Amino acid sequence: MPVENFIVGDDEAGMRLDRWFKRRLPTLPLAHLNKIVRTGQVRVDGARATTATRLEVGQKIRVPPLKIAPAAPKPVASEEDRRAIRAMILYEDDDLMVLNKPFGLAVQGGSGTTRHIDAMLAALANARGERPHLVHRLDRDTAGVLLVAKSRRMAAELGEIFRSRKAQKIYWALVEGVPKPARGRISLFLAKGEGMQERGRGAKPTARRGALEKMRVAEHGDENAQHSVTYYAVVDKVPGRLAWLSMKPITGRTHQLRAHAEAIGHPIVGDPKYGGGAREPRDANSAPRIPESIERKLHLLARRLILPHPRGGVLDVTAPLPPHMRKSFELFGFDAKRDDPIEGAPE
Repeated sequence: MPVENFIVGDDEAGMRLDRWFKRRLPTLPLAHLNKIVRTGQVRVDGARATTATRLEVGQKIRVPPLKIAPAAPKPVASEEDRRAIRAMILYEDDDLMVLNKPFGLAVQGGSGTTRHIDAMLAALANARGERPHLVHRLDRDTAGVLLVAKSRRMAAELGEIFRSRKAQKIYWALVEGVPKPARGRISLFLAKGEGMQERGRGAKPTARRGALEKMRVAEHGDENAQHSVTYYAVVDKVPGRLAWLSMKPITGRTHQLRAHAEAIGHPIVGDPKYGGGAREPRDANSAPRIPESIERKLHLLARRLILPHPRGGVLDVTAPLPPHMRKSFELFGFDAKRDDPIEGAPE
């Protein structure tokens, strides 16, 4: 394609430049986008920009000549998808809806992913073809609260609320062992693990896929290291075996809670990527810490989301335990109705 100039539309106000490219040129590899932005080939109103630049209505974006693959055919929205999404709804109004994302369903597409919520949302498009938009994401194996906007403008407003950290997110997890102290703050720098790299849409999976997807604890000043903070509280426990944690992330880094749990020596049950898959005895005279009867699924739930509603008031939605976590809670006699001590943690 030759040099092209695009004008930022009303529904793109506040959007990051990288998100804008993903919308307008979805098959452009992320690595190539980073290169043309870094070298100044992309201009916003004639000035250099970064991928994090926020766009304003009417701005002109210069895009250099690109060699990009043709767009893959869009998935056809189905009645099955519409029913599936409707069945997930925990709350809905004219502007947004909150879904109860099940374990194992991806939020967005990737290598080898053919069914995901982002594509399924197309089944809820209105008569003008406008469809709901994701506001944030959860890992494939994390269940619970997922916020969806019904318009791009609402998605931008809700996105700004998340960026300003006015949204409170509370997660529940079962972890190996019992953390001490019972309430604490985890503050670490995280970076992509060795061999981990960003992959553009359409990239082929590699033999080191596990390495590509794991975060590591880094030092301040390390390349690409980002500060991350999580507050946690032990809600209940089985001494010497496991604990039920309530966790409040203040930042939103990739795999933050999973990496933090591993870093303090108490990985989340069912998380082999971050050390939570052990079933063997810790020593010759001890029983396995995690009983074989517990399903080998990630025991992490996006339990509650609280944020100011753009139209006024407060949005406060809670997700129920997914089936595998409910079974584990019943096994250990944990009562999901008891008071959550994390609610008093700092914002």
